[in-house]
Amino acid sequence: MMKLLSTSTITCPECGHSKEERMPADSCQYFYECEKCKTRLQAKTGDCRVYCSYGTNPCPSIQRHNKL
Repeated sequence: MMKLLSTSTITCPECGHSKEERMPADSCQYFYECEKCKTRLQAKTGDCRVYCSYGTNPCPSIQRHNKL
């Protein structure tokens, strides 16, 4: 069984700033504020969380679903 990834690097589409963040395993994170330009990112239509839209790794629930 593969281990779920718990971190993802989010990249702001406005300023390009990237930061590695720990993804919550038991809750949804629909919004994220870029610490550099303060843009409030929201999950894109069809994505469940900001990590699926702007991160290097999908959220834990998507990782679990894709392993079924």
